[in-house]
Amino acid sequence: MAKDEDRIEIDRNAGFVGDYLLYLLAAASDAASTDFHAHVREQGLRVPEWRILACLSDEDGQMVTQLAQLALMEQSHLTKIIDHMASKGLVKRRSDERDRRRVRVFLTAAGRALGARLVDEAQAHEEEIIARLRPGEAALLKNALKHVHALYRAGSGITPAPVREPVKLETRPT
Repeated sequence: MAKDEDRIEIDRNAGFVGDYLLYLLAAASDAASTDFHAHVREQGLRVPEWRILACLSDEDGQMVTQLAQLALMEQSHLTKIIDHMASKGLVKRRSDERDRRRVRVFLTAAGRALGARLVDEAQAHEEEIIARLRPGEAALLKNALKHVHALYRAGSGITPAPVREPVKLETRPT
């Protein structure tokens, strides 16, 4: 059973936005990302370019449709960014070997090196954020966010149920 100090009570007096889960997720991400995104821009990249480098660092040669989903952007916007990154020598496009109609995006040697360095720096930045949290909070938060993502990712068909009264959330030790 959770102790009273472990309970998180939703504050209905904070106003809709100040206590709205989706706002809190976005605001927390924005606040936590500010310093790292400034560092990315100092490296001559825009944040969407960094996302693409990170995604390709995980799995090089992704199809444009898959890359758009992982980088959280529309495919038409992604295509323009890939064009710009190709002109900078960071990525290259190639037709899929099995289906020539499909296009895959690959890192160049320069893109791979920059991506690897920035991934290392992003992991160090994440460790700094985690160090500010209480023990177990990072694992709890990551698990909760993965669960929310799995429930609501595009095409899941799940509709959120309306909340009729204040809800008390309990944290569980990890």
